[in-house]
Amino acid sequence: MATPTSPSHKRTRTHATIVTHSGSFHADEALACHMLMLLPEYKGAEIVRSRDPAVWATADVLVDVGAVYDPSAHKYDHHQREFVDTFSPAHKTRLSSAGLVYKHFGKRILGELLNLAETDAGVGTVYWKLYEELIEAFDGIDNGVSRFPRGTPEAYKDATTLSSIVAKLNPFWNETDLEVDAQFKVAMATVGSHFERTALYLGKAWLPARETVRAVLVGRFAANGGAWPAGHAAHGHVVVFETYVPWKDHLESLEAEEKVDTACVSAPLAEGAAIPAGLPLYTVFPDASAGWRIQAVPLAPGSFENRKPLPAAWRGLRDAALDAVTGVPGGVFIHASGFIGGHKTREGALKLAEMACAM
Repeated sequence: MATPTSPSHKRTRTHATIVTHSGSFHADEALACHMLMLLPEYKGAEIVRSRDPAVWATADVLVDVGAVYDPSAHKYDHHQREFVDTFSPAHKTRLSSAGLVYKHFGKRILGELLNLAETDAGVGTVYWKLYEELIEAFDGIDNGVSRFPRGTPEAYKDATTLSSIVAKLNPFWNETDLEVDAQFKVAMATVGSHFERTALYLGKAWLPARETVRAVLVGRFAANGGAWPAGHAAHGHVVVFETYVPWKDHLESLEAEEKVDTACVSAPLAEGAAIPAGLPLYTVFPDASAGWRIQAVPLAPGSFENRKPLPAAWRGLRDAALDAVTGVPGGVFIHASGFIGGHKTREGALKLAEMACAM
C-alpha cells in the first residue's frame, strides 16, 4: 500500500505531532514512534502521550491508541477486536503498532538509513529480512503470541528481550523520582538504537555478503585456485571463501534459490555413509589470526547439529597430536563436537575438508 500523505491542514505547523497513549508504555509503540521520527516529515516531531480523544484529533500520526486502523488518516492502532492484519499473507503474527508503522513506512525508513532509493532491490530484500529478524518479535510479544508450543515448559527465564527491557523502564509502583514521559523517550532511544544498528547490519554487511555467498556456492565445483588434489574438485561438498563473510545467514536460502537438493539429509551423515551429490558439507575460510578454518554446515539455521561433523578421530585434538592423526602438518585444533577446526594454511584446511568428505 502506498504511503499516505499527511493531511494538508496540519502542514502549517512548525513541527509534526505523533500521539500515542499515556500510562505504562510498551516496546511496540516506542519503536513505532522512533521509526516515524527517522522520516524527514517527522524529524523532530513532538511526542504526545494521552488517552484524550480531543488530543488524538490533533495528531499528525496516531499510534497504538484510538481503536482505528486507517492509513489514509495516519491512524495505526491494533487493539480493536476486528483487527487481524499481518505483515503479509505468508505471516501469521498479528501486527502491533510497530509492525503497522513498519509495514507502511519501512521501505522509506530503510532508504533513509541506507542512503538508497526505497525502490532499490536491496531495500526490498532488507525490508522483508528485518521484519522477520526483529519487528515480528515486537508484534508477537505485544499480542501475546508465544514462540513455543503451548504447554512447553521454560528451561530458564529470559529478561533480555527488548520488550522486557522496555517494561522495566516504566517507573516502579513506589518510584516517585522518575517521570513516565521522560522514561518513554529513554525507551524510544533503547529500541531505536537496536533497530537502526540491525538495519545497518542487514543493509551494509548482510546484504553484500549474500552475493558473495551466492557466487561461491555456485562456483563450488571449480578447482578453487588449483588447491584441490587432482580429480577431487568436482564433488561440490566444500564451499571456499577467500574472505570471511557471515555465510550461515545466507547459505540455506541460497541453496533453495539455486536448486541445491538439501531435503536428502535430515540427520547428520554417519562416517562412511554415501554423500548426496553436490551437497555442501563444509566451508573453508580465513580467520582473524591469519590461519584458516573449516566449519561443518548446520542441518538448519541455528541448529547445533551438522550435515557431517568433522571426523570423530580428530575431535578434541590440537597441534602435533592432531597432525599425527591427520598426517597434514600445521593443524591447530578440531572442536570436541566436530563442528569447526583450524589449520595454519589454506591448503591444509582444504586438505582436511577433502579428507573429512571421504571419511
